[in-house]
Amino acid sequence: MQCAECKGRGFCGLERCPIMSRFYAQLPVRQSDRYQGAAPSVFVGSYGYPKVAGGPLMIDDADHPPDWVARGLGIEEIVGLRARTIRGAGEAKNLSGSIQEIALSSSPLDVEVRFTKPVAFDLRFDGTITPVGLTGAIQKMDVLENARVDRAVDRVTSDTDLGATDACEILNASGTDVYQITQLLTAGLLGSEKKRHVVPTRWAITAVDDTVSKQLKKKIARYPPLSGIEVFSAALYGNHIVCLLVPGDWKFEMIEVWGKQSLWGGGNESITVDGEGLTKSGYSPIAGAYYSARLAVAEYLESVRRSARVLVLRNVTGEYWAPLGTWVVREATRKAMQGEKTVCADLRQAIDLASRLIGFAHWQPHSRLIPELTTQKTLFDF
Repeated sequence: MQCAECKGRGFCGLERCPIMSRFYAQLPVRQSDRYQGAAPSVFVGSYGYPKVAGGPLMIDDADHPPDWVARGLGIEEIVGLRARTIRGAGEAKNLSGSIQEIALSSSPLDVEVRFTKPVAFDLRFDGTITPVGLTGAIQKMDVLENARVDRAVDRVTSDTDLGATDACEILNASGTDVYQITQLLTAGLLGSEKKRHVVPTRWAITAVDDTVSKQLKKKIARYPPLSGIEVFSAALYGNHIVCLLVPGDWKFEMIEVWGKQSLWGGGNESITVDGEGLTKSGYSPIAGAYYSARLAVAEYLESVRRSARVLVLRNVTGEYWAPLGTWVVREATRKAMQGEKTVCADLRQAIDLASRLIGFAHWQPHSRLIPELTTQKTLFDF
């Protein structure tokens, strides 16, 4: 591994060094054996499942990625914020009541926590979950406020006959965003009574993106096709997204490109492709990013009441020097779909535009959807 040889000396050519950023982020942190303040969310680990550790995430922040984007925070600022975040760790089943109260609340609750020893700094980066800087084993924990619970959340979490899939659909339809739905699933608040249990956060993130977008796909399948070919694009933290939508029944393909000298590209470019029709089998090789991008596009098609065949291109550059989690792909794709669209006269024009926007054309031979679109006719063509 190049990082082991480089040790922060810049041999990789990245704009920021992930290793050195851990130490720079550590500088302003004061380590203590107690905490009193806001706990905006919860975290459950996956190690040793089903006997997992879980607890509150403690920081004076809403822990809501769309807010970070709206505030214009850069990667360095987000890493600094997360370096000050404390993950409380205790046996999840013993803390389930406190965890659930925090997850239910529509606003951060104040907590008082005593740790067995001063919290330890251990900032790690991961492609799925948002990094956390500090970890402490919980000795005692008290939630100091009562949760303020939205009506839809209260109704769904109180219904112990309702399956988790239906619960996600109802919550999404009510306007509850996927970030809180993920919290509720993590805390063991969704599903029928006998099937409720805490879920590791990294699993819950992808499960909610997958479940909600599957439900949206079912609705989209009943809608008429788009009236024309549309292309959208946006960039967020070095993640460049281009979405090409063609009239037709639902099909989805994602091509993910990690460029040379990008965080995980190393010295060679890496290209991964995956796709689906109305159903999908197996877990995507693109991992959580696939489901996050699919959700954002499905949200758009549901909002305009249209169906389409969709190609999403993701180009990750060296600007993305620290992985922040799959929320970056979700918000980058949402940003694209909420921006201005370009209507193209034909598929060739759309492909050429997508190539210009993403910065290269050599993605085209990797696509399985494009040849299908150029050779096959559907009922929508007549």
